[in-house]
Order: sequence, then C-alpha cells, then structure tokens
Amino acid sequence: MITQTIGGNSHLQSSRIIMGCMRIDSLSQHDLQYLIDTAINNGISYFDHADIYANGYCEEHFGNSFRGNRENIVLQTKCGIKSGVFDFSKQHIISSVENSLSRLKTSYIDILLLHRPDALVEPEEVAEAFETLFQQGKVLHFGVSNHNSHQLALLQKHIQHKLLINQLQFSIMHSGIIDAGFNVNMNTEQAIDKNGGVLDYCRLNDITIQAWSPFTYGFFEGTFIDNERFWQLNQTLHKISTKYNVSKTAIATAWILRHPAKMQVVAGTTKPNRLQEICEGTTVTLTREEWYQIYLAAGNTLP
Repeated sequence: MITQTIGGNSHLQSSRIIMGCMRIDSLSQHDLQYLIDTAINNGISYFDHADIYANGYCEEHFGNSFRGNRENIVLQTKCGIKSGVFDFSKQHIISSVENSLSRLKTSYIDILLLHRPDALVEPEEVAEAFETLFQQGKVLHFGVSNHNSHQLALLQKHIQHKLLINQLQFSIMHSGIIDAGFNVNMNTEQAIDKNGGVLDYCRLNDITIQAWSPFTYGFFEGTFIDNERFWQLNQTLHKISTKYNVSKTAIATAWILRHPAKMQVVAGTTKPNRLQEICEGTTVTLTREEWYQIYLAAGNTLP
C-alpha cells in the first residue's frame, strides 16, 4: 500500500486509500469487524467519520467494533452540519468533538474537518475552538471539507494550526476541479471556475485533497462503473483494466491517484471484496495517454 505525508506534514503519514464510514450503520458488528480487518490487512490505516452519519451511530458502531491498536490508525471526523443549519460556532465545534470522542471510544481525534461552509462563520471563533481542542489533546490536526480557496484562506488567516485536508467530490464523472484548468481563456461552459481554483490553491499550500464519491456521477446519483449509460467509459476502463489485470474499480481509483496533487481516495464501500479492488488501484500507475483516454471517454473534451 502506498503511503504519503498528509498536507505536507512529514510527521503525519497515512494510506492513500481511506475507509469512509458513512454507510457502516447497515452492517452487523461481525461484518463491520471483518470490513475493518480487510481494510487494515490491505494497508488502510485511515478511517473517515462525521458526526451526522446515521446521527452519530456510525461513530458509535465503529467504536464498538474496532479491536486493534488505536495508535496504529488515523481517525478523522467532521462536524458543522445540523438539521437545517451549518454551525461553526465555538460551542458547537467543541461539543461535537466531545460527543464524537465518546462514541468512537477514544481520547483523541487525529484530524477534525469542518464539514460544509457556514455562511455565518466567524473565523476567530473557529480558531478559539481549535486551539482549545488542541491544548486539551482532543484533536491533533485540522482541515475542512467542501471549501473553496477563498474560504480556506479566510479560515487560515485566523487559525494558528495549518489546515491539512480539504475533502472534495472528485471522480472521472465529477471532474469539475480540473475541467476549468483545461479551458483557460475559453468561452465555454467548462471554462467557468465554480470552485475558486481550489485544486491549485491546495497544491500551492500543501493541503491534501481527499476525493469523496470516487465512483459516482452527479450528486449521489449512482455508480458509473458497469452502468450502461456510460458505455464508452466502461469500455475504456475494461480495456485498460485488462492490460493491468485488475478491475475497472481499480483503474477508476488509479485515475484519481495518478494526478500529481497526490490525493487520497475515500472508499465508502461496505463490501470487503470491493474494498480490496479499490486498494489494487494503488498498484497501477496509468500512463499520461491512458489518463487522458479515460477523461475523454467520460464525455469530456479538450480545447
């Protein structure tokens, strides 16, 4: 399994595949233990949570099921989303972390992410919350999810701790963070920068991008792999997967990992065999030509 430093932090190393825990509430404790064991046996040491996943039950379920050495894994969770409200207040951030610690049965969170931008964010208050949690030893590192470059810069201006992570939706069929980069100075729909140049900003500032929903199209509309709507893409994935003797899922994973931003892939599957296929993607380094073939097969064009 390939490992890398996180957010340019040489003291924090982890796997390039992350086990996403959004859907683990559907598993029995036995099945979840087996999935966690499968992850660890395939080199995954990083587990992603959020306080809203099944209203906290996913964290609790993981805390009851994990049987390994806490020091050997990276636990990440997110906070800031409440019913009908995004809340980055100091009080909510601190209380959310304390609840997550209790559910996960741990004394500290390795990385805390702010889940979705709060229009009423007061960066100074976020900074106070982060510093309190850090000084108490409850959170070691910090980052965000679904933030653009200006939102990141505003937070970082006030926060003493470097923001290490930005979770963004990214896949072959959801490639907005790279599309605008192909269409600079073009009068096309793809030339519209909807993300504030967030990809380049993260690379310039050593912020690791974590790609969520790496095998879906739209916004949770379904997977593109083996979907007849995307026949050309699947034909291309099949051809390249045959060359490398891996699955199409592995090639879709390798496509994300081939980008020089050194992203991590958040694997939200609850199926051990599929998790193994995703991990196989770390063994494949696509050629430049293969990467572009896949991009074009997804219906994209180049200027």
